[in-house]
Amino acid sequence: MSPVFVITVLLWLSVAGLAFALARRAAYWREGRATAAGAYGWASLLAIPKRYFVDLHHVVARDPYIAKTHMATAGGAILAMALVFVNYGLAIYSPWLDRLIFLAALVMLIGAVFVWRRRHGAKATPARLSRGPWDHLPLLLGSFALGLALFIALPAAAMSGALAVIVALLIGVGAFTMTFGAARGGPMKHALAGLLHLAFHPRQERFAGRNDNDVVPPSALKAPLLDAKEYGVGKPVEFRWNQLLSFDACVQCGKCEAACPAFAAGQPLNPKKLIQDLVTGMVGGTDAAYAGSPTPGIPLGQHGGAPGKPLVSSLIEADTLWSCTTCRACVQECPMLIEHVDAIVDMRRNQTLVEGNVPGKGPVTLANLRETGSANGYDIGARYDWAVDLQVQVAQPGRAVDVLLIAGEGAFDMRYQRTLRALVKVLNRAGIDYAVLGGVETDTGDTARRLGDEATFQQLAHKLIDTLSRYAFRRIVTADPHVLHSLRNEYRALGGFYEVQHHTALIGELVASGKLSVRAGAAFEDRKITYHDPCYLGRYNGETEAPRRLLKTIGIKVVEMERNGMRGRCCGGGGGAPLTDIPGKKRIPDIRIDDARAVGADIVAVACPNCTAMLEGVVGPRPEVLDVAELVAAALE
Repeated sequence: MSPVFVITVLLWLSVAGLAFALARRAAYWREGRATAAGAYGWASLLAIPKRYFVDLHHVVARDPYIAKTHMATAGGAILAMALVFVNYGLAIYSPWLDRLIFLAALVMLIGAVFVWRRRHGAKATPARLSRGPWDHLPLLLGSFALGLALFIALPAAAMSGALAVIVALLIGVGAFTMTFGAARGGPMKHALAGLLHLAFHPRQERFAGRNDNDVVPPSALKAPLLDAKEYGVGKPVEFRWNQLLSFDACVQCGKCEAACPAFAAGQPLNPKKLIQDLVTGMVGGTDAAYAGSPTPGIPLGQHGGAPGKPLVSSLIEADTLWSCTTCRACVQECPMLIEHVDAIVDMRRNQTLVEGNVPGKGPVTLANLRETGSANGYDIGARYDWAVDLQVQVAQPGRAVDVLLIAGEGAFDMRYQRTLRALVKVLNRAGIDYAVLGGVETDTGDTARRLGDEATFQQLAHKLIDTLSRYAFRRIVTADPHVLHSLRNEYRALGGFYEVQHHTALIGELVASGKLSVRAGAAFEDRKITYHDPCYLGRYNGETEAPRRLLKTIGIKVVEMERNGMRGRCCGGGGGAPLTDIPGKKRIPDIRIDDARAVGADIVAVACPNCTAMLEGVVGPRPEVLDVAELVAAALE
């Protein structure tokens, strides 16, 4: 039998297998709801190369070893298959193309070897990696690459008998894995789904540069259409079809698992397992075949689902959803750009708006927000009682100010009041023209939205937008990143476009312009200081350097914890987690304080009232917790 005939047959069988795999998986995705009109276009397919080689690889490149093996294995495979299609599918039969096929196959083989070594030859294989079929994948991919290389390298006369059969089997096994195997839900489905996921990503804004006119920035939750009775997701078929597609793109690398604060604390949440559970719900079946780390405290094989079957709690336990702090560490680390937090909040919305199931203090908090405009039910007229002796002016209609200071719910907390007083001291010293809303300031609704109560969020947001419309100001400044995120990013979809600045950025400007003379004195000279990045300031708003620059400017050397910047570890205070209070083996803030102890820190500098409260709540000897504003105020000359 002619070798050319064999390779041609294998090629077209692979094409058929790829088409079958696409049709099979697409049948599952099509069960989901339609996307919003104009969310994407078929022209998005043309963007795949850029998104694959730039946007996706930029994330993968954080792990140099994986980046290199991925480029070799995936790049070699794509190039080899493309060249085989051109040379044999189009009957060109060029020896020069054969040489290129050989080189591509060789590159793929080298990549597969290194993937195998990482899983089987490394001294310490990461526990986050899924096993089972994933352990066999590099062998199967290597089989394809080796067979293809032998086919090209061996002379035609040698390609007969047993050798020809062996080469054909090597190629066939690998090709089956990448095509028909993907249809059956094998590991390579991530490659097929991943490429399409890049084209039809639920958040197209992630691939565009930040624009001040963006209605929904990349980190802002998207508002459901309440008038259209979109009350979250209770069944797999209620996800949008491109969300279902994104779940299939998961490569089960476990980077989300390793980054998740809830998983580290032993709470019943494993973001990788959650995504695989959603795949299970999409296709039907149980989680018995899952080959990765289980969700803490939840055994495998006891949960199952189907496209039209409720997710909670047949497939996913309610506590899993409520363990999430919405810190976006999983999203930040995901090499496939999956939006775990969006999925979790979608499911929370169903639990809150439809089922009325919010654990812990959540129901009381939501009721307080609706009835009083304060999460704790306080009289909002007393929000600025802490400032009566500081000559803080209250905003007046018709009088423009440069800065409108919005404190947020934390203004009722005696600890956060110390931070606010320090900030006001700094603003007064710099001669800033500022004012506060006073007794008309209501909650931004951030907590309500994270708890899934979209209706209450929109109610509060519209109320605050209406209040702000009565006053003239150039920019809003806040010391609360949750307030900052709501006003800067999430109010846009409701018509609220504001310039919003974090207090560390403003103070940094004042120091840089010479309006403030600040120098850390002897009080901080012998004290080791580290900085904790708030999730809603760093990952949600990309601001990691302003606080560090400010501390450096005033003469404080920051000693970095192992996890910092965009990869900083959550304090546990976001997403309503302190209200739902799902138990684990350890508290998230205890883990973060352990990070600070590991670098010998005497002081943990913070820039968020939630972080202050959570870290100061750690029992036993610990570093002192001070807001950046407090450090600056103490260093005023």
